Amino acid sequence: MESMSHKPTDDIGEYLSLLKLAHQTLARHWLGNDFVIELLLASVIARGHVLLVDVPGVGKTTLAKSMAQVLGLEFSRIQFTNDILPADILGGSVYNATDGKFTFSPGPIFTDFLLADEINRAPTRSQSAFLQAMEEGFVAADGESHPLSDLFTVIATQNPIDFDSTNPLPEAQLDRFLTSISLGYPDEVAELHLLQGYGDAVRHNPAPVLNRESVTALRAASDAVFLHDDLARYIIAIARASRVDPAIKLGISPRGSMHLAIACKAYALVQGRSQVIAEDVQRLIPPVWNHRVLPRHGRDNDSNQAHEILQNLIKKVPVPR
Repeated sequence: MESMSHKPTDDIGEYLSLLKLAHQTLARHWLGNDFVIELLLASVIARGHVLLVDVPGVGKTTLAKSMAQVLGLEFSRIQFTNDILPADILGGSVYNATDGKFTFSPGPIFTDFLLADEINRAPTRSQSAFLQAMEEGFVAADGESHPLSDLFTVIATQNPIDFDSTNPLPEAQLDRFLTSISLGYPDEVAELHLLQGYGDAVRHNPAPVLNRESVTALRAASDAVFLHDDLARYIIAIARASRVDPAIKLGISPRGSMHLAIACKAYALVQGRSQVIAEDVQRLIPPVWNHRVLPRHGRDNDSNQAHEILQNLIKKVPVPR
C-alpha cells in the first residue's frame, strides 16, 4: 500500500479545531486514558453507540454527561432496573380528556445523547424494545412511527462484577454497539488529583464547544475519510480468519467488518487525518470486535479471552505495505 499524506480540507479545518478543543475540555473534566475520550468522540462521529463495561465509581456517568455538554447535545439518563417497562423508556399513549383523544407522550429515549445505566438489569422485553428503537432510529406506537433525534447516541453501562438479577445482552444485541470499552482505574497521580479538590473544581458542567451543526458536519467529513482498498482487504482478511479459527465459536460478521471500517474513518478524523492507516485498524480492533467474538471455550462474553484470540489473529495476517 502506497504511503499517502492527506490533510483535512480547509472547509472542515474549523470543525477539526473545535473537535481538538472538545477533546482538551473533556480531558480536564474526566481524568482517565486519552484513548477513551478519542474513542468516544470517534463513536459519536461514526453514528455508533458505546457499551461501557466497568465497576461503579470510575466516572462513567461523569464522562457521558460531560461529553454531551461539550458536544452541545441534549442529554438524558435512564436508570435501568429489573421492573422497568418498555413504556418507561420509549413513552406511550396518554388520554387527553380535553379533546377526548389519545396522544403520544415521548419517553426519555427522545434525546440526542442518552446514558443507559446498567442496561443488563432490565427485563429482556424492555432491553429488546430499547435496542430495537436504538437500531431502527424510531419508536412505533399506535400504528405511527416517531423518529428519534438524527444525532441519537447511546452510552450504555454494565457492571462486570455483580451479576445478581441481571439479564446479559445476547450476542445479537451486543453486535448493535459500535464499540465496547472499559475505563479502568485512574493512575496514582490522577487519583491523588481527585482527592485534592479536583472533583469540586469541575463540579460545574463544561461549556459547550461543538453544537448540532458542527457534529453533523464532522459526521459528513468522516464519511469522506479515505480508506485504501488494501486496508479494506486487511480488515476483511482478519474477519474471515476469525470465522475459521478453531478457538472461536462465533467470528466477526460482515457488519462487524463494516463497523470497524466506519470507526477507523472517524478515529482518523479525531486524529486530524483524512486517511486511515494500518495502526488505526489494529488499535480499534479490541473496542470494536472484542464484544462480537464468542470464544469456543470459557465463559461467554469473556472480553479478555476474545482480546487474546484477536491479537493472535492480528499477528498472523500480513499488514499492507
